[in-house]
Amino acid sequence: MDINVLKDHALNIRRNIVRMVYNAQSGHPGGSLGSADILTYLYFVEMNVNKDNVGSINRDRFVLSKGHCSPALYAALYEAGLLDEDLLTFRQINSKLQGHPNMNYVEGVDMSTGSLGQGISCAVGMAIANKLDKNDNRVYVLCGDGESEEGIVWEAMMAACHYKLDNLCIIFDQNGLQIDGNVQDVIGPLPLDEKAKAFGAAVYECDGNDYDSLKEAFDKARDTKGVPSVIIAHTVKGKGVSYMENNYAWHGAAPKEDDYNIAMEDLKEVR
Repeated sequence: MDINVLKDHALNIRRNIVRMVYNAQSGHPGGSLGSADILTYLYFVEMNVNKDNVGSINRDRFVLSKGHCSPALYAALYEAGLLDEDLLTFRQINSKLQGHPNMNYVEGVDMSTGSLGQGISCAVGMAIANKLDKNDNRVYVLCGDGESEEGIVWEAMMAACHYKLDNLCIIFDQNGLQIDGNVQDVIGPLPLDEKAKAFGAAVYECDGNDYDSLKEAFDKARDTKGVPSVIIAHTVKGKGVSYMENNYAWHGAAPKEDDYNIAMEDLKEVR
């Protein structure tokens, strides 16, 4: 694992996130930027998925349960060479790159998501299917901490633990913010770690914007047997763009020209 190479990939992903949302004048930059390092680690280190096997069932699967962060997924797939669509068609009429990922149109998108909580439920089904088929590949799902306010998330957690899905890794992107403000002020779903443990999952915490920390958490998750693993990844919403960092106003807002120029200047310096 060359951290500098990963940082370069993440920088390209962040630049493309900003370009896509700015060009469309629509989208969700904050959570997308914050989760860019998680997706970078998944696609360039952790997961068994590449150009040759992306169309096969014999590979790892990734579900973006917080589907509104599709710019991060598209940018990561593009960076990994798994997507050759023009990213600047994002959210345009007749584009395959819809505001929420659609598996029917985009190879490499493993589940159509958007309704919060649906993605983790589908990931549980995928993991069960792998067990039944004796397929040793793993399933990874990324959820938002705001998304954890949905009851279906915990129904899925209950099923994952009941069926002992040690081939499933559930990642909570815990940036503490959602569209209406601080997560704890909206509903207050914390502590996620204690709740996941209560269902029977193995829980690991990490800095979701640090590759050494991510590696430690994912290595432990891979070694977990008999129960699903949950990674609480603490991230900075809007990571890399000065005025977006820790600012919930950029959850679902597109930058105007002046903001765009500042963002792209910021992203020259991240590396």
